[in-house]
Amino acid sequence: MSSTVNRRKLIKQVLTGSAALATGVVIPSNILAAVKNQTSSTSLKGNINHTACRWCYSGIPIDTLAKNFKEIGMIGMDLVGPADWKVLKDNGLTSTMCNGAEISLTEGFNTLQYHDQLVKNYTDHINYVADAGYTNLICFSGNRKGMDDAIGLKNCVTGLKRIMAHAEKRGVVIQMELLNSRVDHKDYMCDKSSWGVELCKQLDSPNFKLLYDIYHMQIDEGDIIRTIERDHQYFGHYHTGGVPGRHEIDERQELNYPAIMRAIVKTGFKGYVAQEFIPADKDPIVSLTTAIKICDV
Repeated sequence: MSSTVNRRKLIKQVLTGSAALATGVVIPSNILAAVKNQTSSTSLKGNINHTACRWCYSGIPIDTLAKNFKEIGMIGMDLVGPADWKVLKDNGLTSTMCNGAEISLTEGFNTLQYHDQLVKNYTDHINYVADAGYTNLICFSGNRKGMDDAIGLKNCVTGLKRIMAHAEKRGVVIQMELLNSRVDHKDYMCDKSSWGVELCKQLDSPNFKLLYDIYHMQIDEGDIIRTIERDHQYFGHYHTGGVPGRHEIDERQELNYPAIMRAIVKTGFKGYVAQEFIPADKDPIVSLTTAIKICDV
């Protein structure tokens, strides 16, 4: 950089997700190091437990990614199965949302024919998660495939009740993700928070929650902050993403993430907020670092 002033200006731009990233400029390594330093665990406020999803950084080896996550000040990594838990532990991270028990996003608890396989998978994975000292395990409703939502809800209750006593005994929280069915997951059943909340009420277990994906719910229903204020007791985990496009969560998209994070903090939430955007700028770790800074209210 030509001067200290320019260096400070670029750091500020990176932290706010502005011109340096938007123009695709390659960020010098010393500037990236400064950004990471400004968003380290010692500088984070501690109101949000930060994590991010593994799949968004599939081009980065998981051991390298884990080291980056730790440097940024994150607590763990989302959507990591048992095969990679040792890598997380070796880097002082937790598996903040475990996966691997599901059949697929489209074949879930709303369909009776999958129940026996799902019950076996989830019984095994509840044990894996508990034995590893983790808490959260993701699940999915599956697609409608012409099925009425009320029938799908009843089927989900039937299937999930077969595993909930074991989840409660082992201290594992089963979390069904809310996904949009308008853009990304056509025909997915658990696409409205009201449907998911009703499922929670019918199961009536402290070990069943919803994974409230802010990106997905902005697309399918909006009204994000009011929904969080009203139904937060049913939400056990949060995901982010810029709308539209599911890219960086800065000013290039429509959601006000600092306001959303403040609403989450106000509810007394002590779980995890995971970044789940697909980086579109040149350096995905800079994008992630910026997102953590945006959400650290």
